[in-house]
Amino acid sequence: MHVGRRFAAVSFAVLVLAAGGRCASAAPRRVHTVFLSAPRRVPYSKAGDPSGARADETQLRIRALLVDGQVKEWTTGEVHEVTDRSFLVRRALRLNDALPGEKPGAAKETWVWQRGPWLLVDRATGHVTALKLPDYDPGVSQVSWFRDYGAYCGLTSTGKSLYAVVAQLAARRPVLAKKLAAFEPGNQTGPPCATPQWQRDPMRITFNPAGQDAVSFDLVPGSAILVEESDEEADTAQPKPN
Repeated sequence: MHVGRRFAAVSFAVLVLAAGGRCASAAPRRVHTVFLSAPRRVPYSKAGDPSGARADETQLRIRALLVDGQVKEWTTGEVHEVTDRSFLVRRALRLNDALPGEKPGAAKETWVWQRGPWLLVDRATGHVTALKLPDYDPGVSQVSWFRDYGAYCGLTSTGKSLYAVVAQLAARRPVLAKKLAAFEPGNQTGPPCATPQWQRDPMRITFNPAGQDAVSFDLVPGSAILVEESDEEADTAQPKPN
């Protein structure tokens, strides 16, 4: 009996020491800081961004997206909170507009700003993902976000048809894709479609194509399929092969 109790005590001590060793060797979870800086204005025009700027725009309001103190992207427009850790914001691109052989410091500005794709930002991991929305066109599509759904007027690859589109984050196919009208860029004097309007109960989206009556579609609500992953594996150092 004494031997059994002594063996049990030794075994328990070994288990405690082993567990303590694993806890001590485990790398602490990295805490990321993600935030947007104060806004500033930059020159912006139809000539610099023919697909995204209005004729009367002369400035673009931008903010830096900082991850762990480093500028990850430049952004523009309002933020849409998807979950308590993920949000959406539109990217602002700075492109080199210099012609071949044009020297720096010429009278013409060689860098121009353009509105870019939407970004999905995860505060927990610091990951930033550029979204590829179906039939999205920066000069036509004004995205209205609700939950993890984005509604907008899309333009087909041929550029001849205007579509009502509802996309869900992480879904391969759009939830809704209905033709609204033929699209003729030469006849457009203003935005071809106003920003769509959402209704919660029942879940409904209303599109307002220019020169036409509003069109509404009822949607069947579905569960969010956005997967927010942990970055524990990414932060764990991997041994190098010999």
